[in-house]
Amino acid sequence: MSQFKYQENLIDSSLGPNPEIDKINLIREYWNKNVHDVEIAHYPVGTKEFFDELEEYHYEKLEYLPRIVDFKAYKGKKLLEVGSGLGIDLVRFAKGGALVTGVDLADPAIKLAKKNFELHGVNGELLVMNGEELSFDVDSFDVVFAHGVLAYTSDADLMISEIYRVLKPGGEAILMMYHRNSWLFFVAELFGFKLGREDAPVFKTYSIDEFQRMLEDFSHSEILTVRFPVKTRIHKGLKATIFNRLFVPFFNLIPEAMVRRFGAHLIAKAEKGK
Repeated sequence: MSQFKYQENLIDSSLGPNPEIDKINLIREYWNKNVHDVEIAHYPVGTKEFFDELEEYHYEKLEYLPRIVDFKAYKGKKLLEVGSGLGIDLVRFAKGGALVTGVDLADPAIKLAKKNFELHGVNGELLVMNGEELSFDVDSFDVVFAHGVLAYTSDADLMISEIYRVLKPGGEAILMMYHRNSWLFFVAELFGFKLGREDAPVFKTYSIDEFQRMLEDFSHSEILTVRFPVKTRIHKGLKATIFNRLFVPFFNLIPEAMVRRFGAHLIAKAEKGK
């Protein structure tokens, strides 16, 4: 197995206070302490069973992802994931033959992702890096994937501009945002649910029009509304029981055409002009 590279952006304190750097440090500190979805795991952290369980849960709640992202379609392509977390999606891309690089602000996530790669016998480059300041040359990647990170970063517009910069002409960006006008936020308010990581230093939601405007530099883009109710494993108690046994089955009886625009996630597929 190839050696993983490690990189961490260093802050020069001699430059004086910088609110944006302070915010990035707050975000880094939060995600250093909060490993995504680890609370559902029953196996020891870092074991193959641990990663397999998180993978199963990941694609259970994001059942749409393998349908709209062909993980095997990028064989031989240089693919970057910004906000790669434990590498759940990145392992799939690697198994499909992509030449993968993952970056994440949180050091514990990168360390666990390296273990995940090792246990699943795939290679890649995993780096601690700020997605708003990518240390890659212009036109470096054929594909950039960013799922579940733009809502939590200090400046989502800046991160998207960095993604655009490192994409090769003709390259594809696959980006996800949380949809403000969705069933999820209505239900969270109705049932009093706290959404996962809503307590993060930054948590932003967007309308379709707002997201579309953020993609204006791309030569072509389309936005899909996805993610509809599935049973929760994280929430417990009476409200969770009502949600699982009543709301989810009832929602699934509604014709898709009536609810399609209220999906909880917005997935953009965007192309950089040649």
